[in-house]
This record gives sequence, structure tokens and C-alpha cells, in this order.
Amino acid sequence: MTTETEALTIDELAARAGVTVRTVRFYGTKGLLPPPVLGPRRVGRYGREHLARLELIEELQSRGMTLAAIERYLGQLPPDLSVRDLAVQRAVVASWAPGTVETVPRSELERRAGRPLGEEELRRLAAMDVVERAGAGPDGEVFRVDAGLLRLGVELLDVPLSHESVLAARAVLTEHARAAARELSRLLRDAVADKDARDVRSLSARMHPLVVQALLTTFQRSLKEELREWLDEEG
Repeated sequence: MTTETEALTIDELAARAGVTVRTVRFYGTKGLLPPPVLGPRRVGRYGREHLARLELIEELQSRGMTLAAIERYLGQLPPDLSVRDLAVQRAVVASWAPGTVETVPRSELERRAGRPLGEEELRRLAAMDVVERAGAGPDGEVFRVDAGLLRLGVELLDVPLSHESVLAARAVLTEHARAAARELSRLLRDAVADKDARDVRSLSARMHPLVVQALLTTFQRSLKEELREWLDEEG
């Protein structure tokens, strides 16, 4: 597991992210990755933020975005995003397109997670709908994994919440997300009532990422306000 203080070489970073060293260097020259911290003998060392940002870049590119568009996207993000914030951004990007669920053996799941996964951790990931046991294969136990949510799910494993709290939080988010989706769908239907099916599909495809980003931003601001009020009351 990569910790806040762990330092990766460029080879280790590339292996963890599943890209080549050449790709890491290329993103660095383009300014898409911050420079490494120079250690002894001026060897560059990379941390968790580099890995999270690299995974976000790869996700954006897999959705068909050009390097120029990726640069603009990253330039609009706050400069002080945490590793968890970057994981949330990646999850949002992954939600723009369906079909991110893959079936992989446990060894591959743990490689992508960047850490061994015990039974309690697998239960928590399953509670978040990130992984699901899918039987056994030639290489051992097999899991269905939502590749877009995996990194975020792994980051949340280190948040001190019980399994029951994760399930309760999931139920609350699902209930309110569905209510918001119904209302937004109704507004969209009313707005395009006089358009043909092709125009509706085109508008829906263009609106989807914008709506998801708007929901995420609104939720983050509301949550910060609620937490601030709660902490003020406790203080």
C-alpha cells in the first residue's frame, strides 16, 4: 500500500498505474503531472498524488479526450486536491460511460488496488458496489470490479467507518440520488418535448457529464457546510 510518506521511483509509479515509464515522462513534460521530489543522488520520487493524478489522466484519455482537453480539464481543478479528491474526480469521469465492470482474478484486483485485500476490506468494497465475488477461475478466486470506482473505494477503506455505517451511507446516497435523477429527467423531458429522438439522445449525451459534475460540486459544498456547522456546535 502506498502511504502519504512512501516514495515511488518512476518505474514503480509506472508499474502501479499500468503505463510505461515513457508515458509518465511524457505527461511530466506536458505539465500534466507535477515534478517528482528529488531524493538522494537526485533520483526523482513520486507519491500518492502522482499516482492518483496519473490514473485520472488515463481515465480521461480512455474516454476519448485529447491531451489539450485533458490539460484544460486539469487546469480547472483546484491546485490543492487531495488523493481522495482526485479519486472522486476519476469516479465521476468513469460514470460518463457505462461498461466499466470487469472480471478479474484476486491477484489482478489487488494489483490494481495497490494493496492486499483482506476479507473485511472485500466486504466493505462489496458494500460500496465496487467489487462482487464471481466464483472461481483457473487462477483462483474471481471478482467483478467496477474499474472506475476501485481507486476511490480503496481510498475509503482507510476512513474509520464501520461496515454498517458504509451500508447506511450507501442507502442514503442512493435514495437521494434517485430522487434527484427523477426530477432532472422530468425537467429534461419537458425541455425537449418538441424534439425528435435523435436530438434528445444527443442532448442527453452532452448533458450527462455536466449534470454529474454539477451534482458532485453541489454535494461537496453542502457537505462542507454541514460539517462546518457540526464542528462549530461541537466546539
